[in-house]
Amino acid sequence: MASGDLALTILGFLDEEPMHGYELKQRIAELSGHVRPVSDGALYPAIARMEAAGLLERHEEEGSGAARRQVLSITERGREELLRRLREPSDVEISDQARFFTVLAFLSRLPDAEDQARVLRRRLAFLETPASFFYRGGRPLRAEETPDPFRRGMMLVARAVTAAEKDWLRQAISALTRS
Repeated sequence: MASGDLALTILGFLDEEPMHGYELKQRIAELSGHVRPVSDGALYPAIARMEAAGLLERHEEEGSGAARRQVLSITERGREELLRRLREPSDVEISDQARFFTVLAFLSRLPDAEDQARVLRRRLAFLETPASFFYRGGRPLRAEETPDPFRRGMMLVARAVTAAEKDWLRQAISALTRS
């Protein structure tokens, strides 16, 4: 998981509820661990950087045994950063599907439906721009123009996924703008 994605994920989960590091790691793994696992060597330094930046704070609580545990919670500054990142995702957070899904996982934290719809419109505009995995003469190739059966399969699957996502985005934008 890229460090920017990790920070967004940490802020998003802690905005839902305070939790200790191990619990946070489990939640991150449930969201994307099978695709992009997060190691302790990435998670705990990210938490320390975010705590130093004033985005998170920690306090001790009684543990289940004799050991006390460190519980993390988001600060007001962290919440402002979360909302800013959700309102204004980077271009790569819009264009990369896994990163967009990270944004999408926490988009409901934005209180304004118009802000949510604006992010979805950006993703839809990206998906509506002609693109391909393969190009000839600067022009994107269509699956039907690709003789390699595996590349054609890759392109057909991507086309179907994109069509389903565009349909969902249009429905979600419509529902958000009606409310």
